[in-house]
Amino acid sequence: MRRAAVIGSPIEHSLSPVLHNAAYAALGLDWEYTRLECAEDSVGSLVSSLGPEWVGLSCTMPTKRAALAVASSVTPRATAVGAANTLVRVESGWHADCTDVDGVVGALREKGFSSGSTGVVIGAGGTATAVLAGFASLGISSVSLVVREPSRAAEAVATAGRVGIAVEVVALSSVDLGSLASASDVLVSTVPAEATVPLAAAVAQAPYVLDVIYHPWPTPVALAVEASGARLATGLDMLLHQAFGQVEQFTGQAAPRDVMRAALDAELTARSS
Repeated sequence: MRRAAVIGSPIEHSLSPVLHNAAYAALGLDWEYTRLECAEDSVGSLVSSLGPEWVGLSCTMPTKRAALAVASSVTPRATAVGAANTLVRVESGWHADCTDVDGVVGALREKGFSSGSTGVVIGAGGTATAVLAGFASLGISSVSLVVREPSRAAEAVATAGRVGIAVEVVALSSVDLGSLASASDVLVSTVPAEATVPLAAAVAQAPYVLDVIYHPWPTPVALAVEASGARLATGLDMLLHQAFGQVEQFTGQAAPRDVMRAALDAELTARSS
């Protein structure tokens, strides 16, 4: 039996097994996908312990940077982001990629966004770097990075430079977020739901919004966007689209997208009941 897993900490509530196991069953593969608790400093030892039956790993926080470090080969976009959410077994060892970029692009395109020139990103953590790489794929050339502490935005600024995006770092305390949002083509919020309570109405002035947070749901941003009539992409959309890419890299087959989406919907219904 071939095996794959999602690694990270904490990991017990990850939805990745729901998506991957549904995909493998639909593809007729007798594969098992599980969760493995793994701290950042344990990624190397975990990966080296895996036998030849292991075909791939999905990497969530806090393992993404360490996953990049253990890889024998790395895609340009994972290098640009500075992190990998995907490790695929190859002859030379493990190949690292960042399908989080597919998650951003797929989530926004699904809601009708095709291209633009200006974007806003709220937050500058690991998700923000994947968003910037996704923006580059969508033709965004200029981004306002809105953060509480501009001094902590160095990694995001470095990623923007690597993907060819001009970035302006803006302190949240000094910006008119509503005006910035309404002048943009797309806005992505990467910060926790509770932090967006005073920001949601301003965020919703953007024509397209991706809120990467999906628990608890609905978020303040989601409610505000729904009321405003703007187009909303969610963290669940992003989760699905990054998983499509992983399934395809692990199996070499097209992801059964409708099956995976239905499995996710069923799981969320079960968890909410």
